[in-house]
Amino acid sequence: MNMGLLHSIETFGAVDGPGIRTVFFLQGCPARCAYCHNPDTWRTGGGHRATVGEIVARAKRGIPYYGEDGGVTFSGGEPLMQGKFVSEAINALKEEGIGSAIDTSGTYFDKDSEAAIAVADLILLDIKHVDSEEFHNLTGRYQETLFKVIDAINRFGKHVWIRQVIMPGYNDTEAYIESLNGFLRRIKYVDKVELLGYHNMAVNKYKKLDIPYKLADMPPMNKQRLMQLNELVRK
Repeated sequence: MNMGLLHSIETFGAVDGPGIRTVFFLQGCPARCAYCHNPDTWRTGGGHRATVGEIVARAKRGIPYYGEDGGVTFSGGEPLMQGKFVSEAINALKEEGIGSAIDTSGTYFDKDSEAAIAVADLILLDIKHVDSEEFHNLTGRYQETLFKVIDAINRFGKHVWIRQVIMPGYNDTEAYIESLNGFLRRIKYVDKVELLGYHNMAVNKYKKLDIPYKLADMPPMNKQRLMQLNELVRK
């Protein structure tokens, strides 16, 4: 049985997929996104070693609250770095009647990632940027990995919720949303697109970890402007 590296658990999550969810944040991420609000998940050597049995036992506590739509979400960090563990956990959860989603940044992919995507019920996919150069500037990773993730999503016919962080003065334009709409045509089944406003609430966490915060001068995204841009998103 595979062991996973677990960073933390959130119960009664309402923003990481449909319904009420138990969210397992896995430790380790290959990306260094400029606006990441969980830099403490980056290190692959940290976290708590957890078994699939622990995941299932914790997830089962939420069964009375999941209803028809809720379940478990594997987030991070980057859960696709622990594909074997995630796929084994998803299969074990299915035996208990619990559905699972994977929240991925599209910055890591291997054969075990593919296996995890194959058994997931839903994929939450963060689109860091539609332009390859800007994608690399924001994440430190190359966009080819994102395309491999999308290819696997399409091959297995997975439904997707898209997430896109909007930053003032960077991608908060009609032109960018038009580019995003075009980019999303690569994905067969897009059920939902969420524009998330940039915020700087993680600044103090960076200070505690002694990690430079690259966007220290960027103000939070204006909510009214975010609503305007949301009206332009592909429905």
